[in-house]
Amino acid sequence: MKSPTVPADSPAAAKRARHTRGTRIRSAVTALALVAAPGAVVVGSAGDAFAVTKISHATATSMFREVGITWSSSGGCSDRNNSSCTSFDQLNLATAQGAQTLKRASGCALNITGGTETGHASGTYSHWNGYKLDFSKYTCVGNYIKNSFTYIGLRGDGAPQWRSGSGNVYADEGNHWDVTYYNCGGC
Repeated sequence: MKSPTVPADSPAAAKRARHTRGTRIRSAVTALALVAAPGAVVVGSAGDAFAVTKISHATATSMFREVGITWSSSGGCSDRNNSSCTSFDQLNLATAQGAQTLKRASGCALNITGGTETGHASGTYSHWNGYKLDFSKYTCVGNYIKNSFTYIGLRGDGAPQWRSGSGNVYADEGNHWDVTYYNCGGC
């Protein structure tokens, strides 16, 4: 059966044009992400508002090494299923790029102590889902966050929080910074 012809100036035609345009943009962004981070995997469907690009541990460490970000774990390992490891497996590409942006903008030493490994709090924007990184609490990065971002009050657990201009949230958990990356921070 042939689909009915829709007049070009109808609301249905406008909706179809927006959908097609959005699909093309998503496809272009995905292609660019795969060029920027070989080994990345895109998670999402054409109906998702924002597809999330997941990267491997190897891709993340290469990106961090490129800008001088270090990482450590109490267990000296990178197994995602071991809470004493620091893993970047299934990290969001935007999260890795956000860490790179923080490093470049602040000029501070950055050491990651928590990634996508098990053992962190659950939730949509969690470590496990690739949105968060923990950073060692160095004076330089703390001063940068407190002087460059907007204080937004205490989190439910009492941690003071600052929001960057791009919307990423930096929580002072006492012995480390817990950062939620909703985007790459202006990469």
